[in-house]
Amino acid sequence: MSYNVNDGDLVLCVDDSPNHVTGEPVPLVKGETYAVWGVFEFMCPCGRGDALLDVGVGWAWCQTRFRLLPKPRKAKEERKTEAPKEIETV
Repeated sequence: MSYNVNDGDLVLCVDDSPNHVTGEPVPLVKGETYAVWGVFEFMCPCGRGDALLDVGVGWAWCQTRFRLLPKPRKAKEERKTEAPKEIETV
């Protein structure tokens, strides 16, 4: 595979052209983000991709229709800092 895609990753649809075998329109939307449900290590019939991605729409689509999105960064947590205890002089 040209990039590592795993279950649960987010991918961006960059190709919504008709099915290259049947010529039928595909239910994918260009610019839409999809979550990967499964990765099938099979050569695509088009010969361009070496894996098929299941994104929950239709069956499985050639990986060349998608680009892997970067994983979201963890939000920074505010750290509690302890102020030095004030000692009262008597």
